[in-house]
Amino acid sequence: MSSTSLPSDFALEPHPDGLQLRWLSQPKMTPLRIDFLSGKNAFRAAHASIKDEAIARACGLGKPNHSSLLDATAGLARDAFILAWLGAQVALNERHTVVRALLADALQRLYEQHPDWQTRLYLLPIASLAEVATASFDVVYLDPMYPSSDRKVKAAVKKDMQMFHQLVGPDADADDLLAPARRIARQRVVVKRPQHAGFLGGVVPHTQVVSKKHRFDIYFPE
Repeated sequence: MSSTSLPSDFALEPHPDGLQLRWLSQPKMTPLRIDFLSGKNAFRAAHASIKDEAIARACGLGKPNHSSLLDATAGLARDAFILAWLGAQVALNERHTVVRALLADALQRLYEQHPDWQTRLYLLPIASLAEVATASFDVVYLDPMYPSSDRKVKAAVKKDMQMFHQLVGPDADADDLLAPARRIARQRVVVKRPQHAGFLGGVVPHTQVVSKKHRFDIYFPE
């Protein structure tokens, strides 16, 4: 995601429940706030298991030497939170300054109630994968924003994600993420893709884990 600052159509503002983003031209839309303590994130995590979560199986959770994970396109960190809940130590990389601010606020609220999470889910102080050392994580997870003109896909996107998509736009450099990810990963790179999407960078994966809505393409280090 790009590092673009806050567009004029959005407002980032404090709230008693945490930092939130409002879409000014869509006043009826609920402000976007990241919350790891309650709501859908917490509910999903509380009911998650490695067996039932395709993303966890794709990342190799439960296997030896697969617990250190870099979410290189963190976004709202919903997948990262599940992976951390299931036992991974997850570092977050997020380039968009507004999304990064929302993440930092949500993590601070999480740490205040659960200090042990400071080592389970945390933001990296970097802006580029080029700054990450070679073979420094067991697994690198990529979920780049996928541009789609499919009306059915757009209609299925939840309202909070509509705001997120409007804010950050597509990852124009998504294909360029695979090579540095394979340099950083010791065990595997996992790429989340829509079922109909092509392979990232046109590179055929070594194996896959397929769920109802997505597939997870798995690449081994070069």
